[in-house]
Amino acid sequence: MAAAPLFTWEARPSAAAAAVARDELVDLVRQAMYAAKICSYAQGMNLIRAAGETKSWGLNLGEIARIWKGGCIIRAVFLDKIRQAFEKSPELPNLLLDEGFRAQIGEKIQDWRTVVGYSLQLGILSPAISASLAYFDALRRERLPANLIQAQRDFFGAHTFERTDKAGSYHTMWTSDHHSTR
Repeated sequence: MAAAPLFTWEARPSAAAAAVARDELVDLVRQAMYAAKICSYAQGMNLIRAAGETKSWGLNLGEIARIWKGGCIIRAVFLDKIRQAFEKSPELPNLLLDEGFRAQIGEKIQDWRTVVGYSLQLGILSPAISASLAYFDALRRERLPANLIQAQRDFFGAHTFERTDKAGSYHTMWTSDHHSTR
């Protein structure tokens, strides 16, 4: 990469990251990767469900997991747990809402956050495990940060924004160069 020689400084890990023992780190990563795998399958199943609903395919997600297990590429025992979750609750809105998967995420969430935090501190790329954590955090939020995007659009193009405490569209005078429309 052409920019690599220009950014040669070393990452400075926190004392906690620097002090973690190798065996402990391996276990943390193992737990974090399992949680990320659950999220990845949940996200994938939601994409399949959405496509199926859009196309009126009448998909059975539990059956899809069973078929995949018999395939040549994805033969994970983990697919049995997915099949069981969708057989128990065919209308399950998200795999992460299954009691068993929810409990597993609860057991692993702190390790998952720790690993993502360490990788960020050390400048180690971890796009899949980080993105799956972001998916999980977005899923568990009652309100997403879309208000920040609305504010940016209003600042740059007076596109207005909606408030959570009042109905209607609003525009703010962000600087003296802007004018208020409401």
